[in-house]
Amino acid sequence: MRRISKLTRVAVGVASLALAATACGGTSSESGNGGDGESKGTKGLAIAYDIGGKGDQSFNDAAYAGLQKAEKEFGYKTADIEPTEGETDADKQQRLESLAKQGYNPVVGVGFAYGPAMEAASKKFPKTTFGIVDSVVEGDNVASLVFAEEQASYLAGVAAAKATKSNTVGFVGGVDIPLIHKFEAGYKQGVQDTSGGKVKVISQYLTQTAEEGGFSSPDKGKAAAEGQIEKGADVLYAAAGLSGQGVIEAAAKAKVWAIGVDSDQYKQEALAAYKGSILTSALKDVGGAVYTLAKSVEDGKPLTGVQTFDLKVNGVGLAESNPEFAKIAGLSDAVAKAKQEIIDGKIKVKTE
Repeated sequence: MRRISKLTRVAVGVASLALAATACGGTSSESGNGGDGESKGTKGLAIAYDIGGKGDQSFNDAAYAGLQKAEKEFGYKTADIEPTEGETDADKQQRLESLAKQGYNPVVGVGFAYGPAMEAASKKFPKTTFGIVDSVVEGDNVASLVFAEEQASYLAGVAAAKATKSNTVGFVGGVDIPLIHKFEAGYKQGVQDTSGGKVKVISQYLTQTAEEGGFSSPDKGKAAAEGQIEKGADVLYAAAGLSGQGVIEAAAKAKVWAIGVDSDQYKQEALAAYKGSILTSALKDVGGAVYTLAKSVEDGKPLTGVQTFDLKVNGVGLAESNPEFAKIAGLSDAVAKAKQEIIDGKIKVKTE
């Protein structure tokens, strides 16, 4: 039976990690000692990126922020490896096995697409701790880092319902898969509960598969957003990785609100030109999860099984960085009330 545990506290706050994430892209890289003391001469955390890679201002950058913190704190070598175009499960498996063979520990696959590769690689390297973000993989040496995305999305829905003037809001999902359905379900429920059913939600998915570019095509996100704006949507929430940048750009051009995802996108340098239009972001502390796993290995007590990050442990949340957030009547109070009711179990958030 798989051991399931819920962390009592995420080791790194969402906001601080989002600030640490960088905007730079690049190919495979390896970093040396990032700490203040002497290097321990060992290799530590390695991450293999999901589609979109480093520089997506979202999911992958959040993971990189966790790597940076681990590197600085533990003073060891880290590695972060980019995906390749059109790669197979075998390519992903080879990447994970190569990192384990080089002595990196833990080795983390960022994204559900690493599932099959993680299952195979972890069996070949039983002494290495593996981690996978957004999926559950069985294995005595595997930690499945999963999140209550629907809870953060519910809060985003509350914000959208309070901010809309047209009574029409939009949702743009990157790929039509169960993981993104969680974002949509929570968002819709938050909108409907807050507005009493008076606000309409327009939903659209960019692609059916990740290989078609749903998480890595800002142009697709922009086109979808423009279509929703034409239909009257004045608040747009994107759960679409790098494609979400196109949604934010379109919202800024039309002078309507955008809601970011995963990281606090209002604070990100690459999106500075559009920050005034980013009302809030549904936060997902991928960096905190990655760091927590690295720390458990460093402490000699590696985490395994399902590790759940939700509102109770600040594993998900809603950003309030934009000063305009506090100026919208009733928004802050409504979000705070909904958050507490979710934590207390009074609100059960749907996942589909």
